[in-house]
Amino acid sequence: MLMEEIPKLGKEATLNAIREWGQPLSRITHLIFYTTSCLCNTPGPDYHLAKLVGLSPTVNRFMIFNTGCHGGGTILRVAKDIAENNAGSRVLVVWAEVALAYFHGPNSNDMDVLVGQGLFGDGAAAIIIGADPNNNNNNPNCIEVPLFELIFASQTTIPNTESVLRARPEEMGLVYYIGKEVPSLVSENIGKCIIEAFDSSGMMRNDRMDWNNLFHVIHPGGPAVLDRIEKKLGLKEEKLRASRKVLRQYGNMMSLSVIFVLDEMRKRSKIEGKSTTGEGLEWGVLAGFGPGISLEIIVLRSISI
Repeated sequence: MLMEEIPKLGKEATLNAIREWGQPLSRITHLIFYTTSCLCNTPGPDYHLAKLVGLSPTVNRFMIFNTGCHGGGTILRVAKDIAENNAGSRVLVVWAEVALAYFHGPNSNDMDVLVGQGLFGDGAAAIIIGADPNNNNNNPNCIEVPLFELIFASQTTIPNTESVLRARPEEMGLVYYIGKEVPSLVSENIGKCIIEAFDSSGMMRNDRMDWNNLFHVIHPGGPAVLDRIEKKLGLKEEKLRASRKVLRQYGNMMSLSVIFVLDEMRKRSKIEGKSTTGEGLEWGVLAGFGPGISLEIIVLRSISI
């Protein structure tokens, strides 16, 4: 069932992204499809999605599985590299997750699996990534309107945490174990990772880093994680409202949750009359975290609305 449903979920998200982008399907040069929800037969969901949507046979496809909750940042990092190193490319990135793949009844030895059962939800998302957007005013039909700029992307693994957040395959699919240490480990390390990312990007000095002067696209892994990050970074309550809204409405949709947070932020910024897609601020950060424990950090620049 998952083999059939995952490409269908991806199709709906893809068509929505293509409509908003406003460009012909023929401009797509690469496809990245990501899911944690199945290890399936080949050809995989990337092949079936390309067929469902009608992508060109010459589109370069990449199928990536089982990175986990930080997969949103991981795939954005990969797509950024592809776009910047292939002139004129447009990378269609699609995520699809089905929580049934992680369902597992508890027993006396592994009650930790209940945490995931209460958090995980279904979802799909798609975006188009490219470098040098077309803003040729002589042809309004070809103008591309960017939403965010991906400035710098990095991954950091916290040593010796492979047993804290992990999954293993069983009869029903993947069984996730989420240790009680996860919120503290993430919150204790995320600030350092963000500072290192900004240092590497050359966009901001450490002595100018004020967490509340950034917009925050944080993976809504659970209420405890968001609470600990908010406290550790000294964030004002409104800084994580996009993440909290996505968690409240959809649950933790694994890899694609941060994409929903991005979408929520830019839509609300427009509704509220903010000057940029990042709540009126220029600089921000996307942070995802998952098994490993691995942290994906992306330095973002918002776009004027």
